[in-house]
Amino acid sequence: MNQATLSDEELMIRVREDDFDQLVPLFDRYQKPMFNFFLRLTSDTDASEDLVQNLFIRIMKYRSSYRSEHKFRTWIYQMGRNLFYDHYRKEVKTREGFMNVDKVNFEPFSAHEEYEVIEGREQKLRMAMNQLSDDKRELLVMSKFQGMKYEEIAKVTDMTVSNVKVKVHRAINSLREIYFQTSEL
Repeated sequence: MNQATLSDEELMIRVREDDFDQLVPLFDRYQKPMFNFFLRLTSDTDASEDLVQNLFIRIMKYRSSYRSEHKFRTWIYQMGRNLFYDHYRKEVKTREGFMNVDKVNFEPFSAHEEYEVIEGREQKLRMAMNQLSDDKRELLVMSKFQGMKYEEIAKVTDMTVSNVKVKVHRAINSLREIYFQTSEL
């Protein structure tokens, strides 16, 4: 069977059985989404690249912990979340805070005026996101930027679905409030 036709779960079962060639299509499928997940949490491209690499190293190391009855996507985000918090704890010990908005590299758009308007909005949104508590920012990244369903987030965060819905709603309200306060300044 072709690797492209295998599900994430089937590939991970093969990785769990020491067929490391099957990690390549998983890496191809999840490298960019996981990079974006880490980037939205850290605002640091270098750290996000390192975290993606470390994530796949962890997948190899802890492959035996994967259970085939669980969705791979949920499992990799849980592992990524744990890796991020390990990284965060190390960063807090070495310096004050971990967010660095200036390190994010965005490619400019072709129309200069449009770019300035969009860049201003993106900057305000990044600033507002950075002012959210870690738990609110994480929920918004998973639900709105990574497109995860509430059920998946509930499994990753060990919360009930209704609790996730309430917390995401509150996080959106907090973000909206911070964003418009920033816009008024």
